[in-house]
Amino acid sequence: MKTPISSIAILLMAVSCSTQLGKSPVEKVVGEMTLDEKVRTVVGTFTDVATPPPVAPGVQNRADYPGAGENTARTYNQVPGAAGDGYPVARLGIPAIVYADGPAGLRIDPRREGEQATYFCTAFPSASLLSASWDPALVERVGAAIGDEVLRYGVDILLAPGMNLQRNPLTGRNFEYYSEDPLLSGLTAAAYVNGVQSQGVGTSVKHFAANNQELYRNGINEIISDRALRELYLRGFEIVVKKAQPWTVMSSYNKINGTYASENNWLLSDVLRDEWGYEGFVMTDWFGADDPVLQMEAGNDLLMPGTPNQIDELSEAVASGKLPVEVLDRNVARILRVLEKAPRVRGYAYKNDPDLSAHAVISREAATEGMVLLHNNGVLPLRESKSVALFGNYAYDTQPGGSGSGYVNRAYKITLDKGLEAAGFKLDKALADSYRKHIAFEKSQMPEEYFWVVPTASEYKVSTSQIAASSKSDIAVITLGRMSGEGGDRSATEGDYLLSAQEKLLLKDVYKTFHGQGKPVVVVFNIGAPVDLSGVEAFADAILLAWLPGQEAGYAITDILTGAVNPSGKLPVTLAGRYEDVPSARNFGLSAGEINTVRYEEELMVGYRYFSTSGVKPLYPFGYGLSYTSFEYSDFLVDGDVLQVTVKNTGSCAGRETVQFYVAKPAIESGRPARELCAFAKTSSLEPGCTETLRVPLADTVNPLEQWADGRWVLAHGPYRFWAAASSEDLRLSCEVNM
Repeated sequence: MKTPISSIAILLMAVSCSTQLGKSPVEKVVGEMTLDEKVRTVVGTFTDVATPPPVAPGVQNRADYPGAGENTARTYNQVPGAAGDGYPVARLGIPAIVYADGPAGLRIDPRREGEQATYFCTAFPSASLLSASWDPALVERVGAAIGDEVLRYGVDILLAPGMNLQRNPLTGRNFEYYSEDPLLSGLTAAAYVNGVQSQGVGTSVKHFAANNQELYRNGINEIISDRALRELYLRGFEIVVKKAQPWTVMSSYNKINGTYASENNWLLSDVLRDEWGYEGFVMTDWFGADDPVLQMEAGNDLLMPGTPNQIDELSEAVASGKLPVEVLDRNVARILRVLEKAPRVRGYAYKNDPDLSAHAVISREAATEGMVLLHNNGVLPLRESKSVALFGNYAYDTQPGGSGSGYVNRAYKITLDKGLEAAGFKLDKALADSYRKHIAFEKSQMPEEYFWVVPTASEYKVSTSQIAASSKSDIAVITLGRMSGEGGDRSATEGDYLLSAQEKLLLKDVYKTFHGQGKPVVVVFNIGAPVDLSGVEAFADAILLAWLPGQEAGYAITDILTGAVNPSGKLPVTLAGRYEDVPSARNFGLSAGEINTVRYEEELMVGYRYFSTSGVKPLYPFGYGLSYTSFEYSDFLVDGDVLQVTVKNTGSCAGRETVQFYVAKPAIESGRPARELCAFAKTSSLEPGCTETLRVPLADTVNPLEQWADGRWVLAHGPYRFWAAASSEDLRLSCEVNM
């Protein structure tokens, strides 16, 4: 007797439905999928968003970027404001996974149509500030708080952290990146990833690899030697993969030695997976696309945000045999193995109820730990509430973070004027009113702030009569700032990297007036990345680098100025005396005579490696930062694979100290830096007279004594000189070990 067709269909559906992601082996789930389902799994569904980045001149990039139309509407919009979604296959238990920015906190829309509820997130300090804390344990706490918001707001994977090296101070996204040093970057990023993923959600470390500029980022060809790639631009990623296993890695837009990162089999398969043991999946940056078949073959598993043409081309490639179905199955399986851990697959019922008040406390603490005191002739801390003449737009419109994917829709921001007033300081009212009116008027003529555009008013021109009138105050505080953002680099011009003529005049006039009455001047910099600070010390009794400190900015800056928190931040980048001293200055953006290529001719000599080797003196060296107390180092030794040193607080107040360990390696090849960071550790808060002995493993996840030579990592024989240091130039103790 023949079985009716309807009965066969019912039987097949029952068999199919018994296979479910999270309950059945991934291989079985893949085996049950149709070709269309597989292709849609490796292509995102969000195709109606922002204009993609322009390609570099002369680059033939054939990725399609469809405009408005019925085929480009976002199919799944589970969390408004999230960056994208995956494709669901409901019959197999595969949900539409939600991906959202970003590095300084979750970025989703704060309000939703037809709802009274709000969905604000905490704006945490920028990555540069977090690394300036030199405190991975603190960064892990920040990551855990961000991960909690990711989980509770219904997001599965956070598109963060950004961890490319700060090769040049003009890079537009430096505020999203950690440092010029791969060890500091890697350990900080690993702490962030471990913190976020401790909450049961994923991360996507980015941008793999060498996304060190925004100019022509889509297709710029970066010529980098194997040694520089391995020791600098890949090393931080290697550390975070081995120490934290992020759920996903985001490939970068650029080419590396002629091949797109997202099409680079050597990078994504040979190095990332085979050498480092990476277990997650790789996704493109948004619209980072050229040839989807080559991307699939290279091991770039997911194409984001996805386009209809990519679906068509991959389907046709499999049907014609151009793309082996085994490659597609492999990539689908990688994605599904990660999705098995996602909250939606686990059945987590999110409630949109993060504890934003508790997270604000963490944000404020983190901000104070990473601010760097650059100069102080004894005027700080301010021991008592005084009257303050507060100058500078950024004192009244303090910026918590940058724009682009690093932006956060927060409920509020605390500006410096509000922070000082809350601490009992009395501001010069006439001066404050003038600034506030100027800023309010100019911003009323500008578009509303949103993640791509953060309007800032032109610097208010204070008259000499206003400065004279305000000098009745006990102290002057000048706050200068710069916005940072994705999509464009900065310039070595006045008003950007260089201080403007108006800013210099303000410093000079305020200093002259207040010092004429024996009153101090404090300068605060609210910036995401370095500016030229040469000459500022001549007009300042103290200089505080506050970075982009998150939504609690005004409170955190005030905590440092008053000594409620003793500054312990140290520079994660070198501040050069002149832009021309930066070793990549001649090869940034484009190299001379090139139309789409930048050559990394400085090789290993990036940041402090160059300054320590060349003898060129920086303005403020890598690892530098002052405290309100002082520290003494003693008993430095290398005990097997452990570095040990004792730190004593020799000052008059409690404080923390970061000890940096540097090493000079026997050179296998020429061009070796004079010294390189090989480890670091931060003390607990030490009371005056108290000591702490730090013991730091030399090789945590990678061996910092190795060199890349002849296509492999090599540990050279010979003498290794180690230093225990307060900065790359403040070498306190040393010892030599023969290997």
